[in-house]
Amino acid sequence: MNLQGVFAPVTTPFDPHTEEADAGAMVSNVEHWLSAPLAGVVLFGSTGEGVLLDPLEKQRLLGAVRPVIPEGRLLLVGTGAESTRATIRMTQVAAREGADAVLVQPPAFYRPQMTPEALRDHFTAVADAAPVPVILYQVPPRFSTVELAAGLVGALVHHPNIIGIKDSTGELKSLGALVDACGPHGTVLVGSGAMLYGALETGARGGILALALLAPNESAEISEAYVVGDLARAGRVQERIAPVHQEIVGKLGVPGVKAALDLLGLAGGPPRSPLRPLRERERRQVGEALRKAGLLEKSD
Repeated sequence: MNLQGVFAPVTTPFDPHTEEADAGAMVSNVEHWLSAPLAGVVLFGSTGEGVLLDPLEKQRLLGAVRPVIPEGRLLLVGTGAESTRATIRMTQVAAREGADAVLVQPPAFYRPQMTPEALRDHFTAVADAAPVPVILYQVPPRFSTVELAAGLVGALVHHPNIIGIKDSTGELKSLGALVDACGPHGTVLVGSGAMLYGALETGARGGILALALLAPNESAEISEAYVVGDLARAGRVQERIAPVHQEIVGKLGVPGVKAALDLLGLAGGPPRSPLRPLRERERRQVGEALRKAGLLEKSD
């Protein structure tokens, strides 16, 4: 499976009164994002509030989105859970509903017991049972998570059904260690839109970027320009949109991304409780960041 390029980690729109997931709004957003030259989309990741969705909701949303994915684009689905059994079950459901591959973060609730041996056994069992390829997910360090050491990842990608890792540490040194550990056996994708250019230079093949929800064409352009050797253009676009990641994605998280989508005319809406919407001052900051990057007109 070719994971080169930029993937957009889809947000989950909710009805503002009932908090019910809005499949129609999600489909409309996905169609908009895939009008840009993205490699595909990811459902139920961190930006998609996957940990706040129940299994039946995920199945319903996945069933709604699958038919609008164009040929040649990939549909990746987050299926990680705290137990190996639940992760396998969600992975099999996702595959049955049309996922091309799954994204699996490490269990973290019993973090002290998540030794390299426990993690190895967990991911191996998931990969053995998965009907589709598995991509490991190193969750951002600011979340309560478990670190996937480069040596462990290098061993896991030798499994024929584990094809790579998304690295959201935000550190090029860590990403470089993963690139070296994976070698030709696995693809490394970066999770920070502010460092896509640097990640490509380090050996990543692309990224799963919340920034691509706000600047899909520009994010794809960085990857495309880099691949054809137009480094100056890739660098210029990266410099222009990197502050959007830093000010909105990095500082404000899911509520910030959703507020930005509202300003851009897409279905953002409120996050699901216990996450809270932005305050008005923060919304103004979101608008200013978008305007400075040329993504929102001053009149808007």
